[in-house]
Amino acid sequence: MQILEIRHLFKFFGGLAANADVSFSVEKGMIMGLIGPNGSGKTTLFNCITGYYPPSKGEVVFKGQRLHGLQPDRVCKLGMARTWQKVRPLAKLNVLDNVMVGALARTNSLKVARQAAMEQLELVRMAHRAAMLAGGLSIGERNKLEVSRGLATRPELLLLDEVMGGLNPAESDEIIQLILEIKARGFTQIVIEHDMKAIMRISDRIVCLNTGEKLAEGSPQEIVHNPDVITAYLGDAQVA
Repeated sequence: MQILEIRHLFKFFGGLAANADVSFSVEKGMIMGLIGPNGSGKTTLFNCITGYYPPSKGEVVFKGQRLHGLQPDRVCKLGMARTWQKVRPLAKLNVLDNVMVGALARTNSLKVARQAAMEQLELVRMAHRAAMLAGGLSIGERNKLEVSRGLATRPELLLLDEVMGGLNPAESDEIIQLILEIKARGFTQIVIEHDMKAIMRISDRIVCLNTGEKLAEGSPQEIVHNPDVITAYLGDAQVA
């Protein structure tokens, strides 16, 4: 069952096409990897999907509903959440309060929001940091906080924008295990990531963008052996 369809999506900034005729669909319960060189339009596509940018042409269809003209808060309430590449927690609030901000998208009850926030902090193994000011977290902890805040909105589709960026191998492996655990709990995910070994481990399918266009789509093995992807993105990198 398709939860998301991108249909011939274009996004222009002036005369520049940041996304050009991008089409793909995401099945419920899967992890779709989204790769491509810097500047290939990955984050712009996330912004168009989640309502931060209106597509110049084309359609975003979520759970059978066309999202044209909907603001991010409405998209969130429909069941879609995203993280940001540049993580900016509410530094003067503690970790629990940061996640409660996400939970309050679904409830007006502080008690219910607090309980939901603690559940997500336990999932990302950050419950022991609940009372800590978010500004004192490490990069890896900030990334997990960002994921937990997204999960607290109770999404059916979670979009993760480079949540392994800036992490060491041990921290990246922890995030990989978290993404797989989120999948096991029934969440659908789209993951932007540059680390091909990581994206190969977590993805059911992968879409590769280049200069704003969809260059290729397929299974991880199909993508990593696709000559166009190798030329545009992987170069001489060897992926185990």
